Amino acid sequence: MATVFSFPNPVDEHAARTVAGGVVIIALFTLVVNAPLGALLLAYGFLARVLTGPTLSPLGQFATRVIAPRFDRPALTAGPPKRFAQAIGLTFSVATVLTWWLASWSVARWILVPLIIAATLESVVGYCLGCAIFSKLMALGVIPESICEECADISRRYR
Repeated sequence: MATVFSFPNPVDEHAARTVAGGVVIIALFTLVVNAPLGALLLAYGFLARVLTGPTLSPLGQFATRVIAPRFDRPALTAGPPKRFAQAIGLTFSVATVLTWWLASWSVARWILVPLIIAATLESVVGYCLGCAIFSKLMALGVIPESICEECADISRRYR
């Protein structure tokens, strides 16, 4: 059970970018087709990835088992910032669902826009906005260095 509720560290950047691309596709489809149930799908996916990494996420499974292995070698990056980024995505997708239920879909759909922007940055150019926020919070001492030793010592990335 402990292996189910764990997040990989390190994470293959190819898989992370694939998941982000899937999030963009699902969120755009949700907006274009005006299908608020897509927000539930996004929320489930983010929750699954925050709690279990790719284990209980269909998109995570596709990314790690189908797409990432097609690259010559993995592009490894620290796991904790990626988990933090998934938690931000969870926050936005849950806010979308709650706003849909408590207000209206016409209001809720706009909460997906920043999520789409952040996921597009990750999937297309490899810039993880959640990871950048994680880094700033570590620099401010909000997130202890012990959470991500690799993140705290940037020299390890170049060894």
